[in-house]
Amino acid sequence: MNSNFEVIIGLEVHVELKTQSKLFCSCSTEFGAEPNTHTCPICLGMPGVLPVLNQQAVVYATKAAMALQCTVHPYSKFDRKQYFYPDLPKAYQISQYDQPLAEHGSVPIVENGEVVKKIGVRRIHLEEDAGKLNHIGQRLGDAKGSLVDLNRAGVPLIEIVSEPDIRSAEEARLYLTELRNILSYLDISDLRMEEGSMRCDANVSLRPKDYTGSLEDLPRVEIKNVNSIRNVQRGIEYEVERQAELLARGERIVKETRGFDDQSGRTYSQRSKEEANDYRYFPEPDLPPLVLDEAFIQTIAGSLPPSTMTIREELKAAGVQPKDIEIILADQGAWAFWQDATSQYADARQITNWMLSDLSRLLNAHGDSFATSPVSPSNLVELLKLIDDGTLSGRMAKEVLDHMYQTKQPAHIVVKDLGLSQITDQNAITQVVEETVAQHPQVVQDYLSGKEKALGFLVGQVMKKTKGQAKPDMVNAILKEVIQAYAEKA
Repeated sequence: MNSNFEVIIGLEVHVELKTQSKLFCSCSTEFGAEPNTHTCPICLGMPGVLPVLNQQAVVYATKAAMALQCTVHPYSKFDRKQYFYPDLPKAYQISQYDQPLAEHGSVPIVENGEVVKKIGVRRIHLEEDAGKLNHIGQRLGDAKGSLVDLNRAGVPLIEIVSEPDIRSAEEARLYLTELRNILSYLDISDLRMEEGSMRCDANVSLRPKDYTGSLEDLPRVEIKNVNSIRNVQRGIEYEVERQAELLARGERIVKETRGFDDQSGRTYSQRSKEEANDYRYFPEPDLPPLVLDEAFIQTIAGSLPPSTMTIREELKAAGVQPKDIEIILADQGAWAFWQDATSQYADARQITNWMLSDLSRLLNAHGDSFATSPVSPSNLVELLKLIDDGTLSGRMAKEVLDHMYQTKQPAHIVVKDLGLSQITDQNAITQVVEETVAQHPQVVQDYLSGKEKALGFLVGQVMKKTKGQAKPDMVNAILKEVIQAYAEKA
């Protein structure tokens, strides 16, 4: 990109709240039902019906606001956002405009476990979702037709609007990753971007280095409803290059809304960009203002889980590496598993290594997660203790773990069923070592002549003869003793 420009990015993230019913009616919010089966006169916008606010949605929205360090307003109100769209049956959306639920928060950008920047959160407001258009044969905006499903109409949303503080596609990725981490620990949404329960609109502008005006006055392109963090990053990268090329040719940027095609990695024009006055906001006449008393706010504050930064500090203090910290942090089930396991076993690094290597391998292969793992934290701890007391070698423990996963049995039962135990009897190991040395005189000579790898071959032969059950450090020590004795006799 031309170095004469700076990238200015703001993100609008829509998060569906996982209440049992919709924001203003009792219809189910369950995902995946037959189209248009979770509807009623209220969410279909029939004349004469009245909305009733879902209290649980207010609780969840307030939790999100507090977790993002926002100021929660005791008084906010609902407004009608007027626009026509095929999946908006009322031709208006109940949202919040000039008096939102919360404002002035932040999300940290974290690299290698350290906060390198904070992205401002301008506002969080509560609103109802629209329905969904299922496009037939869509590619680059060219659809053969569309079907309307209104099951989603009226599902409670929070919209989290960032300040235009983001300066690259990578920063956008890190912001969204941390935002999703924070929200996941609140348990207010399933955050499945592929199902639309977390969606992102990215506003992208290029600012000339000599520009002195307001950021709000820059021509802004909005990439609408992107369904994965990776695609948000890709869409921004493409859009930055597209705008830079236009400006380099002396052309102007058209203020518009664009879609993103994940197959080609390109954005495409959808419509001109709406302004606030296009929506003709006015106060919702059928809903009273939303008033939160101090007791409600304090109750929510007391129910918040530890922050993601607090969790990072705990993992860091236990000696977990930054890369592994982010893997554990990104999965609430992994964090709960780690906490449980380390409360029973002092070596946090060993817990982490087995969780993120051998156990993760099995979970991924079977489509499971740490929250549904057939191997419990206490069973993993038992396995590690069998390594510590010499019952199992590391290699044997991997085999035992595989069988634990398949049978859902604890380690000691699997060890008994498989007839496994580490051979630690010195005489038994010495006998096998002497046989091995006698069978491979040339390899012994190679070792004596300085070829260290020859010892590894002999260790392998001993382990093969003992079916991997001989204690490796004893095998090494005894091999060296027997070879030394062999050399002295020669």
